[in-house]
Amino acid sequence: MLVVATSGTGFVLGSGSSIDYMGLCCTCAGTMMVAASASSLNQVFEIKNDALMKRTKHRPLPSGRISVPHAVTWAASTGVAGTTLLACEANVLAAGLAASNLILYSFIYTPLKQIHPVNTWVGAIVGAIPPLLGWAAASGEVSLNAMILPAALYFWQLPHFMALAYLCRQDYADGGFKMFSLFDASGRRTALVALRNCLYLLPLGYLAYDWGITSWWFCLESTLLALAISFTAASFYLSRTTKSARTMFHASLLYLPVFMSGLLFHRVTDNAKCLTIEHSHMFKAFSTTKENIKLQEEAKQDAILNQVRAPVAYASVAPFPFLPAPSYPNGFHF
Repeated sequence: MLVVATSGTGFVLGSGSSIDYMGLCCTCAGTMMVAASASSLNQVFEIKNDALMKRTKHRPLPSGRISVPHAVTWAASTGVAGTTLLACEANVLAAGLAASNLILYSFIYTPLKQIHPVNTWVGAIVGAIPPLLGWAAASGEVSLNAMILPAALYFWQLPHFMALAYLCRQDYADGGFKMFSLFDASGRRTALVALRNCLYLLPLGYLAYDWGITSWWFCLESTLLALAISFTAASFYLSRTTKSARTMFHASLLYLPVFMSGLLFHRVTDNAKCLTIEHSHMFKAFSTTKENIKLQEEAKQDAILNQVRAPVAYASVAPFPFLPAPSYPNGFHF
């Protein structure tokens, strides 16, 4: 659900002023199938580990409710179907991102969990790709503006999973997973990583406004939201207890849907951008109307005064005052 929600949000943000709702549905469906494939392969590879952990031992494979061939067939079918749907109904770029994320999650992140604590940072990259996929499906490209939501997903995942790893550190140890919290007995480094990444969320609202993605209201709301989750991370850092870790975990669950809702509610469409620019130009033109009229009148006068005179005009001034004086338009005489 989280992956589909972030992908759909990315699609809407990348759509500009006109949203293709059929394309949105196809993108969400394709993303859902690829995510299901990745999750299934993850459980196939970790069946023995999941059987040793309280939080995962009741999953379909370790509990014996589904066989491994069944799970592999399901994973292959949904992976191919989801990627094909994205390629046909969206574009090849979106399908490529989906396929790449499937490989990254299943064949790199999953085995890395049993090898090195860096797996959490690799997993954060996996989580940041779905909104990029959605943007690419809508716009057909990956631009700088497309990086706001992926950046939020990346930085958000670190405090989210650090809290989870701290709360479930014994369970992860029983399952044989090399989580960062297992090598940090005091929890200080785990809390510091969480706090640092919460602080990285602070400028995202300003960037979204500065890059023309949202209105300035989102800048304010995003900053307050980032300060709130940073406060829970700071509390966890100062008091590394189960209660403070759970508070930060719950705050992370609240942060993401509120952040994405704010992005959608305050987003600035292409039409709104054009209207703002047009109004700006109209205001500028209105404010300088009087000055323009004055300058135009002065230019006319200068043109009249500086026009090339006929020879008789030069002869009408000294030392030839005897010739008749020429007449000029608008009553000017010399």
